[in-house]
Amino acid sequence: MMKKLVIILLAVISFYSCKNETKSEVNLEENRAKSYDANDGFITMMGDFVYDADKKAAVLQTSNEIYGVIIDENLHQLNEKVEPFKTDQYTSVPVTIRVKRVENGNENSLWKYNLEVKEILKVEAPDPNKEDVIKLSNQ
Repeated sequence: MMKKLVIILLAVISFYSCKNETKSEVNLEENRAKSYDANDGFITMMGDFVYDADKKAAVLQTSNEIYGVIIDENLHQLNEKVEPFKTDQYTSVPVTIRVKRVENGNENSLWKYNLEVKEILKVEAPDPNKEDVIKLSNQ
């Protein structure tokens, strides 16, 4: 009786260890973005940044959403790094930044969330062939 129990147990263990494991492809961009993130509640975002000092408005347009950016010292540092790439005040410049996303308390705002810049990771030259334009207004 004991031998049968041991054989059944070994058979179950061997069948369990032979299960098929599907391996997913590694997304290098996703891993690279995760490597920027520490466990501090900040997220890494890539998008086109525009700041209009006259209207005191800044936005970051990602591939699927637009965020208002909180104007503070870090935003001014980002704007200094972006400035050499601008051809006019509405030139959008690709940036990679670490941010804190906060709900927008202003009911009249167009954006559900605002971003607070915490760290500037990369500022790139805009694509000269890109024809997208972000315009800011006080509507």
